This record gives sequence, structure tokens and C-alpha cells, in this order.
Amino acid sequence: MADKIKLEILGLSSSQSQSGSFALVLGEVGGNRRLPIIIGMFEAQAIAIEIEKITPNRPMTHDLFKSFSFNFNFGIDEIIISDLKEGVFFAKIICNSNGKKYEIDSRPSDAIAIGLRFGCEIYTNEAILTEAGIVLTDEHEEEITQLKSELESEPKKPEKLGDVSSDKLNEMLEQALSNEDYEEAAKIRDEIKRRN
Repeated sequence: MADKIKLEILGLSSSQSQSGSFALVLGEVGGNRRLPIIIGMFEAQAIAIEIEKITPNRPMTHDLFKSFSFNFNFGIDEIIISDLKEGVFFAKIICNSNGKKYEIDSRPSDAIAIGLRFGCEIYTNEAILTEAGIVLTDEHEEEITQLKSELESEPKKPEKLGDVSSDKLNEMLEQALSNEDYEEAAKIRDEIKRRN
């Protein structure tokens, strides 16, 4: 790809347009354009877990992919957000094995979750940024800064409440109530009741 443009992950936030989805915001390195991509909750979790360096109790799908690749001696070179058709983004995972390069088609969310685990660069092209990129204004800059700080300060929650001790659950319940996070408090309360 001649006009490769390097991207970085700027943040993840709940999508206001689609319930249960998240906006993954990618930024042009050295530029002021942003590329928001709507992704699913599980993919958002896989990306956030790797950014936060949380180790789940059991390997997630993308961790399994990494183990598989190491065991079969192939690596990942880069991730490319390669196409945009009718509002849907497409990606390629650029792999190497025994001196040969391979391109694997992927959803961008999966490609990025995998790329993060390999420490890969993420790229796109000018056509995609021209069509779907958002040029940053000062107001957007504040939103992005807030997204980044939210992502960095996201509390490290275990994958399942069932994996948490009863004492820790009670602490978490108090914390959720003091934060007025009643949805989380209800989940914790239900887990406590289930154990009693």
C-alpha cells in the first residue's frame, strides 16, 4: 500500500448511536484526523484488556490466536484498515512465516485486538481517512483527551464476578453504590445472593 498512514488507538467509548456497541477511536499519527470505528462489546473488552495489561484467568480468543501463531512459527507484521464499503470497514492482518508474507482478511476490531498482542503498528490509507476520517477541532480534542483518560483510569474488573472473593464483592458493592453505578451494584448484589 503506497499511501500507508500510521494510526494509534486514542480511546474506547460506549456508542451513543448503537446500544451495546463501542466506538474505537483511531488517530492519524502526526495529524489531526480521527477514524472512529463501531465495534462490539466483546471486541472492545479484548482491546481494553490488552491496553490495560489485564491477564484473564483463561485465554481469550485473541490470546489463543497468539499462542497458536507462536506454536506454528508465524508472526504478525502489521494491521491495515484496508477498505470501507457501504459504511463497513475491512482489515488485513499481515503475517509472516518462513520468509513469506500472507494477508488474512479480518474485521478491524479483531485485527486490532490481535495486533495489540503482537505489538504491531496499525495503518490505513488516504482514501479511507478522506471518506470516514473526522478532522479534529479543539472541542473534539477535549473529548479525545477525556476518552484516553477514561481508558487509562478504567477500573480493572475481573472477567467474571464469580471469580471474586466474597469480601471483595462486598467492597465492590459499596464502591458501586458510592459511585451511583446501580447497574453494576445490582450485578454484584445478585452474585452475593447467589452465593448465600
